[in-house]
Order: sequence, then C-alpha cells, then structure tokens
Amino acid sequence: MSLIVQKYGGSSVADVERIKNVARRVVETKLQGHDVVVVVSAMAGETDRLLGLAGKISDAPDERELDVIVTTGEQISIGLLSLAIQELGHKARSFTGAQVRIQTDTAHTKAKIVSVEVDRAQQALREGAIVIVAGFQGVTPEEDVTTLGRGGSDLTAVAMAAALNADLCEIYTDVEGVYTADPNVVPEARKLGKISYDEMLEMASLGAKVLQARAVEYAKNYGVPVHVRSSFNSNQGTLVVQEDAEMERVVVSGIACDRNEAKITVLRVADRPGIAAKLFGRVAEANIVVDMIVQNISQDGTTDISFTVPKSDFPKAMRLLNEVAQEIGAQQVEGDDRIAKVSIVGVGMRTHSGVAARMFEALARENINITMISTSEIKISCLIDAKYGELAVRILHETFGLAERNVVEDRA
Repeated sequence: MSLIVQKYGGSSVADVERIKNVARRVVETKLQGHDVVVVVSAMAGETDRLLGLAGKISDAPDERELDVIVTTGEQISIGLLSLAIQELGHKARSFTGAQVRIQTDTAHTKAKIVSVEVDRAQQALREGAIVIVAGFQGVTPEEDVTTLGRGGSDLTAVAMAAALNADLCEIYTDVEGVYTADPNVVPEARKLGKISYDEMLEMASLGAKVLQARAVEYAKNYGVPVHVRSSFNSNQGTLVVQEDAEMERVVVSGIACDRNEAKITVLRVADRPGIAAKLFGRVAEANIVVDMIVQNISQDGTTDISFTVPKSDFPKAMRLLNEVAQEIGAQQVEGDDRIAKVSIVGVGMRTHSGVAARMFEALARENINITMISTSEIKISCLIDAKYGELAVRILHETFGLAERNVVEDRA
C-alpha cells in the first residue's frame, strides 16, 4: 500500500459542488488501495476577501492579526471536505496546521517551516481515515498562528509528503501541468511531460504560478516526486523530478513573466565599504526579499544601486529605504512598480552558447528596452516595462521554438 499526498487549490474547492468533486476523487484514490493525505487551500477568493476586511479597518494591519484572520479560510475548506468524504461513506479527519503540528518561525505572513510532526496524522491513517490538512498555515513555539506566504498550501503538501515519506505528492490545480509558457498569453504553449527541480524552481521564482518556489525547493531537498495535474480531468500532468540527461537536449524549456516585482533605486550612494551591507541589512531585517541587484560604475565617489523586491513589500520597502537613505547620505530613493521580469529557463543552457544573445536580439527587434539583467546557470532574466511583458513572452517563445512538438516529446 502506497501513501499519496494530494493538494487541492482554491479553484478546486471554490464551491460546494467542486468540494464534492474533490471528495469523489479522493475516495477513488483511497479505493485504489492507497493511504491518502489531502491538503486544501481556502475557497477561491476567500483569502482576498478576508484581507479586504482587514484593509477596511487598518491601512497597515498588524501581521500577527492578519495571520489569525486569513487562516480561517482553510479551516472552512478542511471541515467541508471532511464532511463531503464522510457523506460518501468513508472516514475522514481534518487537522489545522497547529493540530497536525507544522511548526514555523515567527515571521508572520511568510513564515518558514522549522519542523513537521505527523504523529496525529499517522494515527488517523492507521485507523483507516483519510487525513485532511489545512494548507498555508503553521504555528510558532508560542502557539501563535502563522501563514506560509502566497501559495503556501503547496509547501504544506510537500512538507507533509516529506515527513510521512510519501510515495508521491500530487498538486491539483486549474491547469493540466507545467507549460512552456502561460497558455493564456501564448496559445501555442505546450505541456511538459517532466521538468527538473532546478528548472521548476527557477520558473516558480520567476512568476510561473503553477507551484510555489519554496515548495519546489523543499521537494528538491527531500527528494519528493511531485505530479502537477488538473483537478477537473484525469489527464497526466507534469512530473517534477531529478534532472536526467534527456533534459539537456532542450536548450530552453520555458518562458516566465513576473509582474509582481517593483524596482527601487537609491541614488548617489557613497561608494565605500559597508554602505551596501548597511542598506541591504536593514532590508533583510524587515523580512523583505531582494531579487535582482545592479550597482552602477562609481562617479565622483558615489554610485546608484538598483534592485527589485516583491510588489507586496514595495510600500514598506520605500518607507524603510527613505529612512536608510538619510542615514547613509544618499541623495534620494526612486521606485517603479510598473515593471515586468521576463525570463528564459532551461538546463540545456549549461551546455549551449549564444542563448543570451538570441534573447537580447529578439527583444531588440521589438524595440523592448532592458533595464536590468540577471543570470544563473539555467536562466536569464530581463527587467522591462510592464506593458511589453506579454509581447516579450510571445516573441521569446517563438524565438526558441517552444511550440514545436519535439519539445514535449523530449520531455516525455
């Protein structure tokens, strides 16, 4: 008997009928002889509704209280799904993040998992029950409720799979798998049969919404095989697994576009040791993640430093950096949240040259200006004006031939 962890997102449990559909799918898996642990998100739109209520009371809500508020969404989902499974004649038991004991640090709204205790879940499985776990949430050692950031239910599912030594973690969503680009932007985009952890991690970090980046990193670290598939049909999805030799045959496997970042530039910063450390140290203390960083050539003993942060942290970052700018003697701080980060990803870049040149030439032909560039072994990202985001994705998808059938066949 194998153990399967299944995760269903908000669109999969958006209303009572969809919850009943999920219950039938879960029971079907159980009847195939598997033990089943199910992780669910809040019903579609519920988290945003709860955040909206908090926003009507406070322009800058306390993050601890925000976590108390938004975690109620998942509690509703697990209770309803448990009832739906029981109505089908099967035992089901629901657990919040605190009850199953997903312990986290104290970074409210984007907490990191410290440990996962699965004794209660294992006992329920031994008793023949289907275990239902609230995604997106955990608890601190002081018993304060925390949340794991947007997409945190993916992380809950992978963490449960790792702790339970599950045979497979299935992520059910409203798409059939991982595509070469967003099919809503590129109708010719094709579904990949499999993708490496590293590629998926890059794509998730770069704006692909199929999986949360931290969940992919966790899966890679613990060797959890992940199957991304649709909750609305039985088609095979995309397997996220260890890299193999076949994957390097394709130079670029996917195009991603992230519109959820903002650019901040600190002008005329003193060009001397310790200044950058102080600036980014203060940003880190505020739990703000920095992505792309560019420092200009020094002139007259000063320089400009530009970097990107999540758009959700942009107001907080601007307030903080205006304070820091005064402390370090910078001239001023400028911000721009009308940007897009377009990226190409593929493990084949390790063994193929000229990839960056092809990307830059393709964007130049469309008169798309690049303001920042960052690279890794398997990705190249360019910061551009937000209005050109979708055009850039379509052009790059065509440039690297991702609509061709052999891209999918090589990854099957």
